[in-house]
Amino acid sequence: MPPVRVATVLLTGFEPFGGEAGNPSWDAVRALDGARIAGHRVVARCLPVEFGTSLKVLRAALRELKPALVICVGQAGGRAQLSLERIGINVDDARIADNAGARPIDTAVVEGGPDAYFSTLPIKAMRQALNAAGIPAEISQTAGTYVCNHVLYGLMHALRRQTRVRGGFVHVPYSPAQASGHPGAPSLPVETLVAGLRIAVRCALTTPHDIRVAAGATH
Repeated sequence: MPPVRVATVLLTGFEPFGGEAGNPSWDAVRALDGARIAGHRVVARCLPVEFGTSLKVLRAALRELKPALVICVGQAGGRAQLSLERIGINVDDARIADNAGARPIDTAVVEGGPDAYFSTLPIKAMRQALNAAGIPAEISQTAGTYVCNHVLYGLMHALRRQTRVRGGFVHVPYSPAQASGHPGAPSLPVETLVAGLRIAVRCALTTPHDIRVAAGATH
């Protein structure tokens, strides 16, 4: 009898960038690799901090895994909470070069694509669940214009015809080790990020699709 295929959740984090030794997004995501949450198996993948290449790696993972849920995670130094992103915009505008040396200015993520895509995660329900567990979380109205936004927009473009596959992006603060090199910068322990992502995944898997708009999650 053939093995029963377990539905998959794809979590992605990023490699270090900007001179940092680590990236808490990947540290947190890889800690959940292989976990079972609400009957789904978590698969973690690390994305390069590179315009273009990051989306190639992401699209390859989507084709391979055919996940039921995709949450991409990135570092946002200076933020104090888990930031549940509402929208990705069709603009690449880099303040610093990516890890391949590219620094696009006012270019499109997808030529001819829509101006923006909304996350399809139930972000209001996720915030409520995180706050109830004592984990600081907020709704963010901007994912910036660097590689994180590039990945969010590219993800939602890839999922635009897959109405039953939820996707979106979560920004996380510095880890305490990183924050020590940025005096005054807020941080959260990686263990807190792991716990928060576990809650976020469970909430996204168990919140009915038909209440997403009513809950104000994407509009």
